[in-house]
Amino acid sequence: MDDADAVPVAELLDERRHLLEVTYWMLGDSREAENVVGESYRRWYGLSDAERGRITAPRHWLTKTAGGICLGLLARPRRGVTGRPDRPAEHSTAPPDSGGAQAGLAEEVSRVLLNALDSLSPAERAAFVLNDVFGMASRTVADIVGRPEPECTELADRARRSLRMQRSRSTPPDEQDLLARTVRQACVDEDAELLESLLCPDATAFFDGGGKVRALSRPVHGSRQVAHSLLTLLARHPRTALTTHSVNGRTGLVVRYDCQVAAVISLDIAEHRVAQAWVVLNPDKLRSWNQPPAIPDSGSHGGPSSQGDDSL
Repeated sequence: MDDADAVPVAELLDERRHLLEVTYWMLGDSREAENVVGESYRRWYGLSDAERGRITAPRHWLTKTAGGICLGLLARPRRGVTGRPDRPAEHSTAPPDSGGAQAGLAEEVSRVLLNALDSLSPAERAAFVLNDVFGMASRTVADIVGRPEPECTELADRARRSLRMQRSRSTPPDEQDLLARTVRQACVDEDAELLESLLCPDATAFFDGGGKVRALSRPVHGSRQVAHSLLTLLARHPRTALTTHSVNGRTGLVVRYDCQVAAVISLDIAEHRVAQAWVVLNPDKLRSWNQPPAIPDSGSHGGPSSQGDDSL
């Protein structure tokens, strides 16, 4: 090993764990993820010493290389109900263990969400995973996906819309409305037990701060963890209000702080419970929510889009 490869063992293990997580989320298969990571390292050591010496951020290079390999695999013709390539039944679909460091990830990753990702194009899936799951900067996502930044942003947005439609299309509007109201009340009452009961066991919450506000950079998995993260975000404060409101055509939640919209939460429902919560905190994406309302025509009536303006 030369000086360029002499790094602390903790950094090496963290780097490998990161690569395994990225490739597993992109491919949804542990063996394929292991193979991609192995191939990425083979390509790294296939470089000359001079070439490796010119790479100032090896982890970024390895992530870009692994992402490119995953995109190639995802672009291949796929068969079967889930859309993934056929593979022997004995292959584990749990994420790789990496010496025990990944032991809990299998319980955290939503199998339903991984299956839903199969409906996306390779570029959409990559942009969504790298942006929403791993919170990578848009420039880094663009570098890995090989598309301009604006195009990657659109790919991620399109992926989010597609995933939301998949989850919400089978839920009647009145059921969506009732569940959203009940979730809101549980948050207002800070009732962790009730809120957890309203979530699927494998529920996932995504927090989009856009690098403009401090927010969780990774999704939260599991009903208890999601409930805790939402209650932490919505901690009782006299200047904070939570209302139900139409979000993407379905009843969701809007958080206001001093009458300013600070967060918008859309809820995807499966089997009568919340399967995914999408929490938008990015001020840029909330700009339209904070535009001054248009003055209504004389005699017009306000719609039912906003209800229950109780303070937390």
